[in-house]
Amino acid sequence: MHSETNTLPAIDGKHIFFRTWSADSLLPPKGIVHILHGMGEHSGRYSPLAEDLVADGYTVIANDHRGHGNTAPSEKDLGHYSDKNGWLLVIADVLTINDHIKKTFPNLPITILGHSMGSFILLQYLQLHGNTIDAVALSGSTFTRPSAGRLLNIISKVERLRKGKRGHSRIIDALSFGSFNKSFKPNRTDFDWLSRDPNEVDKYINDPLCGFPCSSQLWSDLTKAFVTIYKHKSLKKLPQVPYYIFSGSLDPVQAPHGSNKLVKALKKAGINNIKHRLFTNARHEVLNETNREEVNKELLMWLSNEKLFVPIESIPNTAMQA
Repeated sequence: MHSETNTLPAIDGKHIFFRTWSADSLLPPKGIVHILHGMGEHSGRYSPLAEDLVADGYTVIANDHRGHGNTAPSEKDLGHYSDKNGWLLVIADVLTINDHIKKTFPNLPITILGHSMGSFILLQYLQLHGNTIDAVALSGSTFTRPSAGRLLNIISKVERLRKGKRGHSRIIDALSFGSFNKSFKPNRTDFDWLSRDPNEVDKYINDPLCGFPCSSQLWSDLTKAFVTIYKHKSLKKLPQVPYYIFSGSLDPVQAPHGSNKLVKALKKAGINNIKHRLFTNARHEVLNETNREEVNKELLMWLSNEKLFVPIESIPNTAMQA
């Protein structure tokens, strides 16, 4: 497997960092999987998944969101999208990567996989640019009632006024990451809720690009999005493509029934091609769980069953001989 990193200019002149994993073979990939990572992490953590996808014939691309990973200009920018229009800029960055994929790999099917915060970004992106993709995978996702989103947004705005746009709120942290760990007492670490695998939890804790607090402005951006993306009229804007929604049954982000509620809301909005999978006893980062081989295998089976690839017989002979 070959991996490389690069950047693309964003619409506001910033630079979007992204990784590409591809096969060493000169044979063109049969499809593209674009990964949108979650909050407080970065694209590099998806290398094990990329390895399995590449082995199955796909090329994988994953970008670091604003305020995350190598897209953040400096350590002080970690956890902060932007002082203004951060959410829309994050969505625009996804479109920039998508445009790059289409130019680099014309006519290949594109599946976008969004994990946790990445799944929320993906839902908003699909409502604005649904004609740019061929399939959707949502990991560690949930459904938030617009009324709950409004309450969270009010709290975030108050904390933004109190702490400043780049300030960090202990109240918000307690309502989010802090509350997630309560289900797994006695706790070994503050991040037991991520996975049953202690090695994966420790890798997260020891990664300087993981686990940082997010700004009150980022939380304000995100919770404002919750008010709109889950409205029925917004969900009806989603494209009619295959959806794969998968989570751990003990994932506190979706517990107790957030994943089921999301599927129900999508079906009510007219989305019919949905595969839903809850992995028993798995926690939030189901792709980094003790049963990750099973999780990755089922993702590959879904991609294959939905025929989200270019059959080898349709690849031009000239490409195969290159």
